[in-house]
Amino acid sequence: MSLETAVIGIIQLVIAIILAVVALYIGFSVLGKITKGIDEEKEIAKGNVAVGILVASVFIAIAIVVQSGVAGVSAGISKALAGDLFALVASLVQLILGIVLAIAAIYIALNILDKLTKGIDEFEELKKGNVAVALEMAGVIITVAIIIQSGVLGITAGL
Repeated sequence: MSLETAVIGIIQLVIAIILAVVALYIGFSVLGKITKGIDEEKEIAKGNVAVGILVASVFIAIAIVVQSGVAGVSAGISKALAGDLFALVASLVQLILGIVLAIAAIYIALNILDKLTKGIDEFEELKKGNVAVALEMAGVIITVAIIIQSGVLGITAGL
């Protein structure tokens, strides 16, 4: 293993950690705006398992998308070291776009779920601690992330 490879690996790790923390922070902040009057921190502090499941699913979804975007950033770093700075910029833009698309898709998916389940107010049920509703919503969120991940990987392959 060369010194250059080790340095690239360390740079990739640092970038991945920074991106993960930023993405999770943004995701948690946006979730607070999506969840119609639920204070996630207070609900989790009270032991509301349903809200905990929802928050965990958002974190998992963001991790899925960020992980695929980090692969693109890694390729971009390697190309930048070879003299192609555009590849690095393009990979960072692709990752940010992936995160934005994931959050937007989660928002849209939850709104569609709300329309499909007219007899259930999911957010009220979450406040009551309804774990079944939380699992339903978590399934939607993680499924959307997996689909978005495919798109992010497709962009990465194009770089």
